[in-house]
Amino acid sequence: MFGILIALLSGALMSIQGVFNTQVTKQTDLWVSTGWVQLSAFAVCIAAWLFTGRSSISALLDVSPKYMLLGGVIGAFITVTVIQSMSALGPARSVMLIVISQLIIAYVIELLGMFGVDKQPLEWRKIIGMAVSIVGIIIFKW
Repeated sequence: MFGILIALLSGALMSIQGVFNTQVTKQTDLWVSTGWVQLSAFAVCIAAWLFTGRSSISALLDVSPKYMLLGGVIGAFITVTVIQSMSALGPARSVMLIVISQLIIAYVIELLGMFGVDKQPLEWRKIIGMAVSIVGIIIFKW
């Protein structure tokens, strides 16, 4: 139950953040807005680290494979693409497409066992669920 609530909170925060970032971009610039998002997130992480135990930063040197450290780089591009999609499509359509894209890519990662994730068997009910989601997006767009 806790995982479900946290996932719902995450989705809500991502939608709100996307709207905020899009509005900041309208008043500044895409890269200024994205930089601010990353810088303010870094400041929050430093503050949280200072108050929650200060585990060793050098542990990052032991992360393997090293490409796993690219999450922040990907995060910058996530911010940019969310801002651009919300600006072009509006929050509702943008988020629907983002979520279905996340679902499809996450399922492919599970099916192929990529990036250290346990490989899962193909389940047609999950494919049907994704197809229903896509049909829902089409209906919503009309």
